[in-house]
Amino acid sequence: MDKTNRNHSIMCSVDACKHHCDNAEYCALSQIQVGTHEQAPKDKKCTDCESFTLS
Repeated sequence: MDKTNRNHSIMCSVDACKHHCDNAEYCALSQIQVGTHEQAPKDKKCTDCESFTLS
């Protein structure tokens, strides 16, 4: 994967992710999957990027 290929539609600040762009606050994936770990999410903190992969 080319980690310099910034997807300007997906901002990301998680440096520990394999898909995080080098030297930028963007994701290198063309799309991501967003999900939740709660049955009835009510806050932003209840959602997750399910495309996250530890680098």
